[in-house]
Amino acid sequence: MHTLDVAPGVHRLAHASTACYLVETDDHLLLVDAGLPAFASDLDRVLRIIGRTTDDVRHVLLTHGHFDHLGLARRLEESGAQVWVHRGDRHIAEHPYRYEPGRPRLVYPFRHPRSLPHLASMVGAGALWVRGVSAPRTYDEELPFGDLVKVVPTPGHTDGHVAILLPDRDAVATGDALVTLDPYTGRTGPRIVARAGTHDAGGAVRSLDAIAATGARTVLPGHGGVWREGADVAASRARERPVA
Repeated sequence: MHTLDVAPGVHRLAHASTACYLVETDDHLLLVDAGLPAFASDLDRVLRIIGRTTDDVRHVLLTHGHFDHLGLARRLEESGAQVWVHRGDRHIAEHPYRYEPGRPRLVYPFRHPRSLPHLASMVGAGALWVRGVSAPRTYDEELPFGDLVKVVPTPGHTDGHVAILLPDRDAVATGDALVTLDPYTGRTGPRIVARAGTHDAGGAVRSLDAIAATGARTVLPGHGGVWREGADVAASRARERPVA
């Protein structure tokens, strides 16, 4: 599934309760997060519609290194794209199943049965066989696309989580620092992902201030629908909801 122009020149790819975003520039494309392996057909479809090819995807900007945001990264890396991640998440991006959640994940489907369709669809979309990237770049290096985006540190969900602000599109991609669907509980509305996926819930709550400070009108989360009532309002709503 895809939605074109969720912000000017920004296209949403959504599959298995997960989303990533393709950003058009004058001469190339940026992919913010890389979804799951099943996103390959969605990406190919959008590229055909906008008259581009995989070769035009020059950079993959990861908000964090979790497997459900990494699915196409290795494929695009092998086709010549540079994959970028915060230094704090480089190890996860290289080894996507080696991370420690805040609480054991296996109890969540029993406590939150509404999560089952979301988690099952993620498995069906390839969540159990995501390859890590081989040579990620880190955001503290010189960014060739630095005039197009601002990297906003938002640690908590992972140690190196970032949000990607697109100033000229009045939009911020929040990854899992702020979502409108928690796949571990099935709950909707602006919130922080449950501790089954979030390493440091307290840090994640503090990072909502950085998201609000972007002032972006449109919030592009890694799970759930696009939020158009402002990053400050979304952060405020998320702050009101306890982390499961």
